[in-house]
Amino acid sequence: MCRDCGCSLGPAAQRAPLAAAPAAGKTETIEVITAILDENDRIAAHNRVHFDQHGVLALNLMSSPGAGKTSLLEATIRALDGRFKVAVIEGDLATENDADRIRACGVPAVQITTGNACHLDAQMVHDAVHDLPLAGLDVLFIENVGNLVCPASFDLGQHRNVTLLSVPEGDDKPAKYPVMFRAADLSLITKTDLLAYISEFKVERAHAALRQIGFGGETIELTIRGGAGFAAWLAWLEREVAAQRGRATQGQSVRPNIQPEGASAHAANRPPR
Repeated sequence: MCRDCGCSLGPAAQRAPLAAAPAAGKTETIEVITAILDENDRIAAHNRVHFDQHGVLALNLMSSPGAGKTSLLEATIRALDGRFKVAVIEGDLATENDADRIRACGVPAVQITTGNACHLDAQMVHDAVHDLPLAGLDVLFIENVGNLVCPASFDLGQHRNVTLLSVPEGDDKPAKYPVMFRAADLSLITKTDLLAYISEFKVERAHAALRQIGFGGETIELTIRGGAGFAAWLAWLEREVAAQRGRATQGQSVRPNIQPEGASAHAANRPPR
């Protein structure tokens, strides 16, 4: 998708003028770009060094629009109640609505408006990080643009990917969008309080779809209204923060599973579960 629309080439490449046509009777050799994600990966690695140096756990939240990413962050910030110092980067095509909601919870948030780009990239995150206080931070949540395709292909410098699947979407989304869910380190089935009203969604089928595409991570069923599932999400966060602190102390890092479109070149880089 991104290779077709051109957003993966970045703003500079999108603004580059077209080459003039060769004169009649002459031939011209055009160099083919073979690794358009190389520059993004370089900046992502740079971002991750910053996060590791400060002991910050960076999480990339991905889902379709309306799956509940911002609502989950609001509820999580309230539930943590100051136990961790949190900051948020919000990605949307337009408006500061989500960042305003997060700031109202009392934590710093930077809004990235991408215009017509359907995902965040490492350079966008790099620029946003300069407006955040990394020193003393425990967790940086990066809420990606609502999209079940492109965000899975772009390393932002995060340590873990969290993908949301909401009950109103249907239990077949992992089967329809396998790249996105295969890239997840944690899959959250959200809005489970609606299961009583949406009989078409079967949790068992969602789990089966995740297994079928090769997802090997943890799956948590939850509602932001609390309960065992939400407590399990908070416990996962606590474990990941502790693990990141340990890695930072030892000068180590971890990279999530990145799924380039139409390829599996990074599959071997998947971190141990």
